[in-house]
Amino acid sequence: MNLSKLLPYNKHTVKSFFEFERTPLNIFMFLLSIGLFTFMLIGIVIYLLHGHHAYGVTRQHPWGLLIAMYVFFVVSSTGLCIMSSLGHVFNIKAFKIVGKRAIIGAIITITTGFVVIAFEIGHPVRMVIYNILTPGLTSAIWWMGTLYGLYLFFIIMEFFFLNNDNHKYSKIFGLAGLVVGLAAHSNLGAVFGFLVARPIANGVFFPLYFILSAMVTGSYLLFLIYGWRYKMKFPPEVKQSMTTLAQVLGLLLAILMFFEVWRALTAIYGLMPERGDIAIHMITSKNFLIGEVLLGMLIPFVIIVLSKGRAIKLMVYASMTGMVGIFFMRYDLVHDTQLAPMMPLKIREYSLPPGLVEYTPSPTEWMIAIGAIGLSFMMYYAADKFFDLDH
Repeated sequence: MNLSKLLPYNKHTVKSFFEFERTPLNIFMFLLSIGLFTFMLIGIVIYLLHGHHAYGVTRQHPWGLLIAMYVFFVVSSTGLCIMSSLGHVFNIKAFKIVGKRAIIGAIITITTGFVVIAFEIGHPVRMVIYNILTPGLTSAIWWMGTLYGLYLFFIIMEFFFLNNDNHKYSKIFGLAGLVVGLAAHSNLGAVFGFLVARPIANGVFFPLYFILSAMVTGSYLLFLIYGWRYKMKFPPEVKQSMTTLAQVLGLLLAILMFFEVWRALTAIYGLMPERGDIAIHMITSKNFLIGEVLLGMLIPFVIIVLSKGRAIKLMVYASMTGMVGIFFMRYDLVHDTQLAPMMPLKIREYSLPPGLVEYTPSPTEWMIAIGAIGLSFMMYYAADKFFDLDH
């Protein structure tokens, strides 16, 4: 086992770490990453000074944008882990190329998700301590934190052995990471599915939906990662791999759209209070129709069908719209779950109209949420400098 492979090699120095090809796109991405990360730091300072008062959340709407971004990042991580495992765990030839970049992406996105949720929890250090000292074995959130911690350990070890060309142990840890990651991610869906007091979320749908949407998200990210890596000039081997990925993505999108149709129909049927009315509000909103459906599913799906998965450059651009759609999926998931007011006694007592619960993310929430994207960009840039991520 060569431990030196985990250190900068390829004659990289501290000086070369800050050097890159000065094309307009590279300069723009560098400045964008720095700018977004600076935004995040400003948001963190405001949060540390004012606490949760800096956020737009309320007692009626306690989960906000940062919860949505946490879900966004951990879904991305699980998706990248699943797509990576198709290659070096299940030996599917077309996916062996994506192994290292997918796993390092999974590590980066889950780490970014942990950073985001740390500023939502309030006392993350205390949470870690009591998570161990007083485990809540009947709590889905306790299992979520525990399983994701194990998942991060396994994929770090997987990358360690993969980077040392030790495929025996990378396969073992890759399989362990996949199994624990699927358990953690379906459990994250159960955090919503177990909400008995929220009929719109309660049920078996979300644990399965989370895994399916994770695979779609991981596919989008792989197109973006490899489009950036090869500056849209793909070698034949990579192009073939991306074509197979596009065809698999087309199938996943078809299943996802099928899921969404039945989710809407079963929610609307019977117009059950706090379920049917909320479902109608959801599927008629611009966030759903434009964000989730058009950007997140239809545009990439149509391109795949018309080109039979061969329009790789178009798929890179479609993956950008796809990731925007994925963000709306996560935001709508968190926000729409809390639309129904939970204080009927107060509504009757004060004769308030039984309207939907309003929520608008504060500037501080936007700073931390969007800035986290800059943090992930910077970590990926560092990983690309320090490690040989090509197949």
